[in-house]
Amino acid sequence: QLINSVFGTLVSREAPRAIDNAFRIYMLPQGLFSVAVATVLFPTLSRMAARSDPTNMRRIIGVGMRQINLLLIPSAVFLIVLTTPVVRLVFERGHFNARSTELVSIALFWFAFSLPFGGINLLLTRVFFAVRRPWIPTRLAALNIIVDIIVSIGLYKPLGIAGLIIGTVAANLVMAALQFHRLRIGFNGNLEGAQTTMITARILLASALLAGVAWVVWRVLDDLLGTSLIAQIVSVGAAGLAGGLVYARAVLVMHVPEAHQVRRLIRAQLGRA
Repeated sequence: QLINSVFGTLVSREAPRAIDNAFRIYMLPQGLFSVAVATVLFPTLSRMAARSDPTNMRRIIGVGMRQINLLLIPSAVFLIVLTTPVVRLVFERGHFNARSTELVSIALFWFAFSLPFGGINLLLTRVFFAVRRPWIPTRLAALNIIVDIIVSIGLYKPLGIAGLIIGTVAANLVMAALQFHRLRIGFNGNLEGAQTTMITARILLASALLAGVAWVVWRVLDDLLGTSLIAQIVSVGAAGLAGGLVYARAVLVMHVPEAHQVRRLIRAQLGRA
């Protein structure tokens, strides 16, 4: 975020604030989902590491990555297809005008691509801490910063704000790949990668359905209701609800195990309530 702010001053006077506003929206699904999953799994991973139980650790890491993908990939897709309506609903009033919405939307659009990688990074970093190897992700994080700076320097002039956020996306992607590779070595090459890839493909397909439904619902309601605050709440909210319902049904029909885990958890919580 500091790198984005520093280079943002080279793009324009408005760029750092636009990036900061986009980052605030980006952190909502990140905080709700990936932080929650990583926080819940960390004590379990630590106990398994303490009793030298690599088999169950591999299983928990795989489940954690798939749960994060289940929650963050659709969040990312929703923000990608409805970037401008979301930013307009959250921020556009008072001195925050259409030009401000445009700048923040550019940043948020590219930030959204980073959501799943950021979530995976958070989980994998906790794994290194659980096995008491904190310096490994620290060294990788230093490389992550270098990648961010190099890409940002190369792209901020031709692409402006988008170039800076693409640097962040690239850095998160590299960080996730390096952490996963290093953990595979530590777990003798077995980290349920094939199963995670197969499940993620189903999640991507379901997310594509979410994107289509959400965009159509928003478009119809936006044309009918206009852009008043209440109208925006209705159109964006209905798009999110319709897309979410279609997505939930799709991942259940496609037998995504983590989706059934979440459904059982919700039913248990509702039963207690």
